[in-house]
Amino acid sequence: MITVLLLGALLLVIALALLVAERFLVSHEDCTVTVNKSRTIKVEGGDTLLSILNQNKFFVPSACGGKATCGLCKIPVVSGGGEMLPTETVFVTRQEREQGIRLACQIRVQRNIEVTLPESMLAAREYEGAVSALETLTYDTKLVRFDLGGTALDFKPGQYVQLLVPGTDQFRAYSIASQPSTAKAGNPSFELIVRYVPGGLCTGWIHKALAVGDRVKLTGPFGDFFLREDSDREIVAIGGGSGMAPMRSIVMHLAEQGMPRKTTLFFGARTRRDLFYVDVFRDLEKRFPNFRYFPALSEPRPEDNWTGEVGFVTQVAAKHVSPDGSKEAVLCGPPPMIDAAMRVLPRLGVPPDRIYFDKF
Repeated sequence: MITVLLLGALLLVIALALLVAERFLVSHEDCTVTVNKSRTIKVEGGDTLLSILNQNKFFVPSACGGKATCGLCKIPVVSGGGEMLPTETVFVTRQEREQGIRLACQIRVQRNIEVTLPESMLAAREYEGAVSALETLTYDTKLVRFDLGGTALDFKPGQYVQLLVPGTDQFRAYSIASQPSTAKAGNPSFELIVRYVPGGLCTGWIHKALAVGDRVKLTGPFGDFFLREDSDREIVAIGGGSGMAPMRSIVMHLAEQGMPRKTTLFFGARTRRDLFYVDVFRDLEKRFPNFRYFPALSEPRPEDNWTGEVGFVTQVAAKHVSPDGSKEAVLCGPPPMIDAAMRVLPRLGVPPDRIYFDKF
């Protein structure tokens, strides 16, 4: 009992010490935050740059609630950001540091500060949608459709949104799985594909608690990974695991246009039960000579009776992509798949500046 009381007293002292440090070591003087040289926000110093920007409707993505564990809130800081913290160096590369890239969640605004937000981030807005459909795609993957109540969501195929987990300040990022036309129609809606992660805060909520009719808050769209529609190059799309969503959005958008560009989709899974939408893409192959689809299994089971491609999806892509230098690539999947693709694709004539993806 005495030990518990002593521990409680010690924790109280530490909490008081932190409050004192916050009061006297962090500046609370008035400061300004200038965004893109066009808007200046007057604030009381002491809060994080991420919080100040979001409070003023500049929605910077952050999946961890500002705890420096996701690395999504990277923005260019022109001046006033102070020294980079050790918590930032895990996520910010040397090249990015030279460009002034920082984690907005780790910068305490204690002086006037100037930042530059990319156009893709400036387009992000707050939305509230209602769940209109839940569909089981596999044993661990669901499709969720959201009705936006008449408000259009203007996004590019490949971009993502962030869902706010109810009862928390935590957002999670998910690529949009539907084509843009459905989010601009008379009854705007969009779809996400969510794979269950054991212990995952958001995936657990979606798979075990979310129901049709529930209302959800979200922000977006985000991401510099999207279909470049000003290009006529052949597209190599490589996805794996939970990376089906943007691949589906891109391919279905192109299908609506009559598949104007030659497109090849490579999608990797572990076993047959991890694949979905196979029939959808096989049907597109029949309808459009410009489209090819290669599903690949890395660990097929005997009961799968699999006669298709076997191996890692990047190895399969290397077998079927001709190195003629006329292609661009879109990627979505686990980090090891992205890293492998970044090694393979340049050898196939796809330079790094024509390879598009988001890591989250």
